[in-house]
Amino acid sequence: MATPRMVLMLSENWTMGPRPDLPELVRWARVAEDAGFDGVMISEHVVLGPDASDQGLMSNPRMYALPGNQEPDTPWPNSLMLLSAISAVTTRLRLVAAAVLAPLRHPLLLARELGTLDLLSGGRLVVQPTVSWSRDEYAALGVPFAERGKILDEQLEIMRLAWQPGPLSFEGRYFSFRDVTLEPRAFHPDGPRLWFGGQRLHGALLRRLVRHGHGFHPLGAPSDEDMRTLGEAFSAAGRDLAELEMVGGTRAVFPDDHSPADLGRAMAAIPAQLEAGFTTFALKPSQYVDHVADLERFCADVIRRAEAMADPH
Repeated sequence: MATPRMVLMLSENWTMGPRPDLPELVRWARVAEDAGFDGVMISEHVVLGPDASDQGLMSNPRMYALPGNQEPDTPWPNSLMLLSAISAVTTRLRLVAAAVLAPLRHPLLLARELGTLDLLSGGRLVVQPTVSWSRDEYAALGVPFAERGKILDEQLEIMRLAWQPGPLSFEGRYFSFRDVTLEPRAFHPDGPRLWFGGQRLHGALLRRLVRHGHGFHPLGAPSDEDMRTLGEAFSAAGRDLAELEMVGGTRAVFPDDHSPADLGRAMAAIPAQLEAGFTTFALKPSQYVDHVADLERFCADVIRRAEAMADPH
């Protein structure tokens, strides 16, 4: 069995120290790289409004931030700027910009930002473009919430074009331009590695994975039917599903609303996912430790457990 690739989540860890201490998060990335982690992950929001907490706050503050369960003042630093700082102090670590809310940006500007970071990092950038859930956030930025999926699809086509040699022209419903050039482009000829995910494998997600995807990062475990559908769609498009990076995670179980979860119990969910074809696993340190002083020990423990899964003897 291959050693699972571990990704350290840097978002949503404010129970471990002052919020937000961005230089401290850059240091965490160095700790993760030294320990043997494959990457670090940062998610984003631009702004949050009242609907951030309209489902009721999470019972344990170490839980994942999900639609409607967080305080509107939850810190969400700019993920690309933070990953740029991390790129400058690391050499191997992959930089995972998860949940980049593409419809809130112009696609040419986003292609420029992503391409520059990809070049700076030597091709280590991974991007998960998505649409998110907050109507308040879209209203604040003047973007039609109901059209966010269609906007993203158009943006993906534009970025695919923008990372190729120019000049570039595009005529769409939301964006149009003629004879423009974007240089420099990105480290890879087809741009940064793109992951896509969601709560279910709906039609739009399936299309994005088949046309643009390098990785599948579902929220929760996909069903056997979902995986069959994905495999059939890849085959029909002339792609091999084996080339798609499958991204899983740990399953933190909290003993109460005031305590962290047990790391061993959470990572026990990984071997079955490895058998199912998943290779990469994200986990959030604040779910398992409460103090920054414990981070180095925690990271070393994660990698020790991951390596033991590859060689159980």
